[in-house]
Amino acid sequence: MVEKIKTLYEDKSINISQEVKMVLDIANKLRGTYKAEDYQDVIIPMIIIRRFECALEETKDKVVERFKKDNETPDKILKRISGFDFYNTSEFDLKKLEESPDTIAKDFDFYLKSFSQNIRTILFDLDFFDQIKKLDNANKLLLIIKDFARLDLSPKTVDPIRMGYIFEDVLRRYSENVNAGDHYTPREVVRCLVNVLLAEGSEDIYEPGKIIKVGDFACGTGGMISTTYDFIHRHNNSAKIYMYGQEILDKSYAVCVANMLIKGQDSRNIQQKNTLKYDAFPDDEFRFVIMNPPFGTPWSGDKAETGTSDFVKNDAYPDDEGKPVKGKKMGRFTHKVGKDGPEMTMTPTSGDAQLLFMQHALYKLNKKNGRAAIITNGSPLFSGGTSSGESQIRRWLLENDLVEAIIGFPDQLFYNTGISIYAFILSYNKRPERQGKVQFINATSFYQKMRKSMGNKRNELSDEHIKKITELYASFEENEYSKIFPNEEFMYQEFSVYQPMQRNYQISEERIQNIIDSNVLSNYYDPDKLEELGLLDPIPAKEKKELDKFQLHEPLFEELIKILRSNIDDTVYKEPKLFENKLFSLFKDFNLYPEEKTEKAGINKTKKYLKDKISFALSKIDKTAVIQTKRDGSAEIDKSTKDTELIPMSEEPSKYFEREVKPFVPDYIPVFEENLTGRNMSIKTGAEFPFTRYFYEYQAPEKSDVLINEFKEVSKELTSLMKEFDV
Repeated sequence: MVEKIKTLYEDKSINISQEVKMVLDIANKLRGTYKAEDYQDVIIPMIIIRRFECALEETKDKVVERFKKDNETPDKILKRISGFDFYNTSEFDLKKLEESPDTIAKDFDFYLKSFSQNIRTILFDLDFFDQIKKLDNANKLLLIIKDFARLDLSPKTVDPIRMGYIFEDVLRRYSENVNAGDHYTPREVVRCLVNVLLAEGSEDIYEPGKIIKVGDFACGTGGMISTTYDFIHRHNNSAKIYMYGQEILDKSYAVCVANMLIKGQDSRNIQQKNTLKYDAFPDDEFRFVIMNPPFGTPWSGDKAETGTSDFVKNDAYPDDEGKPVKGKKMGRFTHKVGKDGPEMTMTPTSGDAQLLFMQHALYKLNKKNGRAAIITNGSPLFSGGTSSGESQIRRWLLENDLVEAIIGFPDQLFYNTGISIYAFILSYNKRPERQGKVQFINATSFYQKMRKSMGNKRNELSDEHIKKITELYASFEENEYSKIFPNEEFMYQEFSVYQPMQRNYQISEERIQNIIDSNVLSNYYDPDKLEELGLLDPIPAKEKKELDKFQLHEPLFEELIKILRSNIDDTVYKEPKLFENKLFSLFKDFNLYPEEKTEKAGINKTKKYLKDKISFALSKIDKTAVIQTKRDGSAEIDKSTKDTELIPMSEEPSKYFEREVKPFVPDYIPVFEENLTGRNMSIKTGAEFPFTRYFYEYQAPEKSDVLINEFKEVSKELTSLMKEFDV
């Protein structure tokens, strides 16, 4: 598809400069009453009102006439008469409102409340009714209404595509600041991702009358799906493109609904629902999903929306009351651990829901040919240990061959963050050359400086940068900016590496003091915890039980230390059995566990404690000591020497150990401790995408003589400057 789909740039043939200039001129009249960043509170709702008013102009009288005859006329009938999914039953319009300046605030309020419920909801969500009084008190309401009444936004002169450009351009101008950036993705980034999505695997979008569903389940104001719509429409203007979205924030949702109505879309396809709790479109699958989920949004804990955790942890469907149905899993977040392991609900750390949104996107894609572009920060690439939810989600993505590419964008590209951003390109229809592989595209140096910063945004992608990124993706070749790896490169096995148990044993003051200072016997007696528990008033039953245990053990522990100190000597034992026998003789008939049912049971438990805990606490690693063995003759491992090695599944473990471990630990004992059965499941296979590692270039430090010369020059300059200030 590289030959067929060329890079799509901003459509320069659609000139919206006149309309946008008029809107900006009106906005400037708000100066003094509003701060510049708050102009949008008036301008965006007024554009919506004027567009809807212009659209209804031809059928308005018929709607008003029908409503006068029967003010209980069903909503569906009024919409059918208006010819749109909205209507207004008032005789007022912005032009007529000018005729009654003394009652303009009251009349304007009545006019707005005469819109259909869906439009009233938008205006309420935008808090626009609160602005009417503010504008009226500042004597600016009539002025703003007069100016907007002269703005021609009729569908006859401004088609939906052009209107969408006007609306999004104005929205962009008033959203490009630190606070609004949460729900606005730079347009050039969206265009870049749409180019990549359409660069291959999209042949079917050219079919006449093709039905194409595009989804964004963290849609903000709808800019990403709108851009996707515009680009596909330019390829195939006969295609029936339907946009769907979910958004939780009131104002963002309201603007998005207005945006869809302005474009002639069905506003019911935009739902104000929490994506982590609800699938708003359970019967729909999508050809394309494009999303910029919020970074660092908690899905569990005090800061998460109530109920979200229950839905996610149980991967639950909602019941008729919107509550999670436990026991029946939806399948969004539940996948097999490995290809043949048990199913597990895979959740990332509670403070960041990005990988939950990504799983939802894949859940909603058409499983035959669905494609997605998901923007993330660096966290989803590498956060979490081997068995963590993040690691297992990445493992699932790779084992199911869903990742086509990861693109690294430059920093300072977004309005509300200066950090580097990445995009996952996901697909259910990889072309043959891509199957079993992941492409990394390093576009971190692809940017041009902006003439004026906007929040944290100081860089932007040019058309040439977008073209370059698209070509790097579509050509699927390795070069300076593109690396291609087998999926196994990013999956790894976590091996535990031990040394044989070789220790010497001695009763010395140093080792006894180590027992006390290091609290190695804290499960038996912990003086700090004892003091802490003693301060609780009242004390819960569980803590009271622990307090009683420590109080019972305190004198026995002190007696144990006393006996050890009275038997200090210089003898070093290199064979554990001899030292154990010495301990048994010192503590013959000593009972550390008087709480046991019988004296004999307490003494037997004491002997085990002496062997397993006290003996080990009085030992040190000694490579000249006897290697302790199991019954089968194999070496006993020393758990205190445990280290871990993460070995890529693309490499043979034995070769890795020979190269990376043996030169430093000749007697290493590798153990792969994964267990995917039973209650004590232990996951030791994980995945990560260490993107920057593969593009890192070593830069040698400056030579010392160069640095010395630079230092001398600076020193001379300082000396010269200081002389100028001498009195």
